Amino acid sequence: MTFTRRQTLGALGAAAALPAMTMGLSACGSSAEGDGTSLKVLQYEDPTSAQGQGWKRALEIFKEQHPDVTVDFQQTSFDAVRQNAKITLSGNEVPDVIEFNKGNADGGQLAAQGLLTDLTETVTARGWDAKVSDSMSSFALYEDGMAGSGSWFGIPNIGEYVTLFYNQDLFDQHGITPDISDLEGLEAAMDTLLAAGITPIASSAATSQGFNQMWIWYSLVSAIAARDEIDDFMFVKGPVDFSANPWAEGTERFQSWIDRGYVGTDIAGLNFEQATVNFLSGNAAMVVWNHGVFHRAVAEADFNWGWMTFPGANLVMGSSGHLWGVPERAKNKELAYEFIDITLSDEVQNVIGELGGLPIAGDPAAITDERTRDYTEGFVELMDGNALSYYPDYPVIGFIQEHMQAMSNGNETAQEYLDALQSFYDEGTQQ
Repeated sequence: MTFTRRQTLGALGAAAALPAMTMGLSACGSSAEGDGTSLKVLQYEDPTSAQGQGWKRALEIFKEQHPDVTVDFQQTSFDAVRQNAKITLSGNEVPDVIEFNKGNADGGQLAAQGLLTDLTETVTARGWDAKVSDSMSSFALYEDGMAGSGSWFGIPNIGEYVTLFYNQDLFDQHGITPDISDLEGLEAAMDTLLAAGITPIASSAATSQGFNQMWIWYSLVSAIAARDEIDDFMFVKGPVDFSANPWAEGTERFQSWIDRGYVGTDIAGLNFEQATVNFLSGNAAMVVWNHGVFHRAVAEADFNWGWMTFPGANLVMGSSGHLWGVPERAKNKELAYEFIDITLSDEVQNVIGELGGLPIAGDPAAITDERTRDYTEGFVELMDGNALSYYPDYPVIGFIQEHMQAMSNGNETAQEYLDALQSFYDEGTQQ
């Protein structure tokens, strides 16, 4: 799991200058056609992860189908791709398939600079659009560097969603049942835990890797948001008034959760790993996170546990994973398309699903472990219902972390936060 999947409003403005750059690259000419005897894949997934294991199987299938093709399956890092993608994709020895981060600042810029192949015709011809649903395709589509519409430049393999993971043993000890119907019911449960001296939610607010507070805030906003309100914010489709709901009510409730002690105290210097450990060690009853905690709890929790979305939520925080792309200068594009196609095959998607990787085109019924199957079915229900609200820092990179820490320290009120967010967002979108 990576936690730097974000983009900047500054990049939105930068996109305006990109067509000229695209023309410049095009003028350099495309790469020479390959001879179809080699395939180079550059990716950064942990090979032990569910997705990494799925791609290992995809590689085996590809080699079985193309015994005369030499495959160079290279492992790199997320940061290396982010920092060097433009240089890598502008050279003469580019990979045929590359994994890259979604969002305007990453995939959007690469697409607008002419460094990625427009996959739209291939997507239709191979039926990938039938496997990648609306909510999973939002960050695969770019137009002038902006996500949410336009042509296909990326293909995701997995998704993710954010839930409340809870300590069932602690719930049982204090008479709390997880079938809570609304946020008021959740708050009543947290009051019970506080009265017993138990921190309800393990959280973090460090400016470096302290993402929990941001995810709690945005989950509260998403819980009362409508689809178009989130899309206006995320894809700059319409004006956003942060003094109105869902932003105002969600932020005020978040402020009240800080003031009441629901998210603990002295969390301004904590990161997500410390929050996770506080939950897994039984020092807090819940934690808000994605499949990273699911896998950690399976392996490490010595108590009974479960998960639930925010009670009564309209939308739930979550998104597609990182993307496959085919560089414009790739020499063996047909082989690249075949490899991507294999990663979307039933066999590979079900390998990912069996390991809890939340595949976007797998069959949850094929998963043998009941808990993993239930967790995956929860994701599929949200994905199919177009009920995922993405991650809030995509449009406002560099803003939320600092202000989450200030609110958690008591140095900024909900109103001050919303005013600052309005100014930052407006400045970025009006560039």
